[in-house]
Amino acid sequence: MPEPLALTDLHASLADPLLDAMTFLNEVTTRYPEAVSFAPGRPYEGFFEPEDVHAYLDTYLDHLAARGLGRGAVRTALFQYGPTKGIIPDLVARTLAHDEGLTVPPEALVLTVGAQEGMLLTLRALCAGPDDVLLVSSPCYVGVTGAARLLDITTVPVPEGPEGGPDPQAVRAAARAVRAEGRRPRALYVVPDFANPSGTSMPLPARAELLDAAAAEGLLVIEDNPYGFFARDPGERPTLKALDRRRQVVYLGSFAKTCFPGARLGYVVADQEVAGPGGRRSLLADELAKLKSMTTVNTPALSQAVIGGMLLRHDCRLRAANARATAYYAANLTVLLRELERQFPAPERDRRGLSWNRPEGGFFAVLTVPFEADEAAMERCAREFGVLWTPMAPFYPAGGGERRLRLSISSLSEEQIVAGVAALARFIRTEPASESASGPADG
Repeated sequence: MPEPLALTDLHASLADPLLDAMTFLNEVTTRYPEAVSFAPGRPYEGFFEPEDVHAYLDTYLDHLAARGLGRGAVRTALFQYGPTKGIIPDLVARTLAHDEGLTVPPEALVLTVGAQEGMLLTLRALCAGPDDVLLVSSPCYVGVTGAARLLDITTVPVPEGPEGGPDPQAVRAAARAVRAEGRRPRALYVVPDFANPSGTSMPLPARAELLDAAAAEGLLVIEDNPYGFFARDPGERPTLKALDRRRQVVYLGSFAKTCFPGARLGYVVADQEVAGPGGRRSLLADELAKLKSMTTVNTPALSQAVIGGMLLRHDCRLRAANARATAYYAANLTVLLRELERQFPAPERDRRGLSWNRPEGGFFAVLTVPFEADEAAMERCAREFGVLWTPMAPFYPAGGGERRLRLSISSLSEEQIVAGVAALARFIRTEPASESASGPADG
């Protein structure tokens, strides 16, 4: 038998527990298929119909025919390698204009294999060397810290402010501390709307202040917006990119939550100008496309065609198309918060050291408990009480969150949420408090 490869001879990220966290969660979910799962942040499958895929594809084919493309050109568009930036940037740009009030030229867009690829390309392009540092909100989506780990990019956490999102003053302090160490604070990653994992959203004044703070410190802002389409009043909090007057925001979008995850379609809006040697000018999107050409080459045309057809079916207005889903998730979140309140009246939660936040929308809420909410506790809860949830500790890059757990309501029915919270309450009442539970809440 050949000698096994040594893990120490492979990239160091493969030994990082961060990369094991989501794998464990997927595995434990399959081991307890009957459990009520508050773990996955995926959309409700009741909104998907298999026959819709054919209808959307037909709509896009009709669109190509209306543009004057003959059968041969249509065949090439669907079956061959296509433009690296994608074949539907015009439709995505129209959708952004309608839904976000965001006017960007199609050439500033790159269609990607999920938002995760867009994140990876953006980090690779922006961080030029080992001294470039990415600031991230804390808690933070593990996808970006994991991508940074794969690319050997140092991340520095910035704590969330009292109202949600990274505190602008903490952003300034973190950038200056990094600079004082002789390194370059390059960019700030943030999810301003219904953030994963905290569920919080930034109020409008904080958004403007954050952009000012980033500009003062020479930071680009990487805005990730997978959940903003589910705002009940989208005009109340425009995206950072819609507020961007300095072209300092690189915007990551996804059709996973608003259309369907299986298409694996995301996009990057990168309208920053790049100056090259000899006076050459390009857009950052063009530079991202170069990187993409050496990774996934291009984004599958069939995925783009199906999503393009869905956009066309709804006149490139996804907010209107997702009105039913928005109402569904809002109702589920209301049920979750109501059931937590019912299961844990104020005197009991004060006695036990329980608390939770109250997001205005999105998929997630966070519960603080008096014990360590780790993977062992989660599996115990699944095995003995039939409920799954997500430990929060992996979302804290510098440690913290050990007594917090994330609850997702997106893929459940009201009945499942009611039953799941009741079973979760039984589990919580049987768990002995950890020694540190008498102190301030972690994270």
